[in-house]
Amino acid sequence: MKSALLLLMFPLIILATVWVFIALVSYFSTYTYDAYGNMVNHFMPEVVNGYFVTTIPWVIIGVGVWFLIAYFANTAMIQHATGARPLSRKENPRVYNIVENLCMSCGMDMPKVNVIDDPQLNAFASGINKQTYTVTVTTGLMKLLNDDELAGVIAHELTHIRNRDTRLLITSIIFVGIVSALMSMTVRMMYHMMWFGDGSSRRDDNEGKGNGLSMMVIMLIGLLCSAVAYFFTLLTRFAISRKREYMADAGGAELCGNPRALASALRKISGDPGLGHVDREDIAQLYIIHPQALSQGVMSFVNSLFSTHPSTEERIRILEQF
Repeated sequence: MKSALLLLMFPLIILATVWVFIALVSYFSTYTYDAYGNMVNHFMPEVVNGYFVTTIPWVIIGVGVWFLIAYFANTAMIQHATGARPLSRKENPRVYNIVENLCMSCGMDMPKVNVIDDPQLNAFASGINKQTYTVTVTTGLMKLLNDDELAGVIAHELTHIRNRDTRLLITSIIFVGIVSALMSMTVRMMYHMMWFGDGSSRRDDNEGKGNGLSMMVIMLIGLLCSAVAYFFTLLTRFAISRKREYMADAGGAELCGNPRALASALRKISGDPGLGHVDREDIAQLYIIHPQALSQGVMSFVNSLFSTHPSTEERIRILEQF
């Protein structure tokens, strides 16, 4: 229920951001001069609300079309970003049989199995329905882990699918992408309007002041959109919460019947997690262990507070208690 409410917040925040954008533009573009020649800005709610009402259908249509395309094309997008390819039983019967046996033991339909040619260690689940559910592993993972450890990792990913975590995460990732793209387009549009708005070569003093205000509007809108985009990122990280990772560990341990094997696999993966050619945070949220290298920098501490993945050491400690 909390996850459903969280997803409902995304379109509401998008509409709120549009209203604030219109309000800021209206405020800084509507002004008069007092008796002393000072510019006085005016906020007219009826004008803002009028523009907002006429904008709502276009926003809903645009976001809806974007969402549907991304939602149903997410599998192809992830495969393209990671370089994943289908893994057949003939190519690797070991992995294929492990997935098949685990699915049979819990009575779930077998997902697709993909492999990424990468020496680093990781695995993830993706997809939104039975036709697109996929478990992906790297060649490095297959080489380093023994059968019990590999079964533990795959069981963890199958639990994510059974709990519908992948659908929730992909949905939230799409909304974050929409907000980030809108932020970029808004800043570029305002910048273009500032420099090429009227196409005139003559500028009087009032126009100069207007340009200065336009720059201020750009900065304010850019700051606002950045804050909203970051807020969406926080919501996304909380959408697939640390408890969901613990639940996937518990479900995976129960499914494979060997908690210590999963703990051993996590310990090995933590030594070299990630994908060498993929540095996208949205993709990294799918991994069984998040590559901490992506969180380095000024915001590393803040990112750690809102990480979707709990401490690997804590996950191992809990699994080894059984």
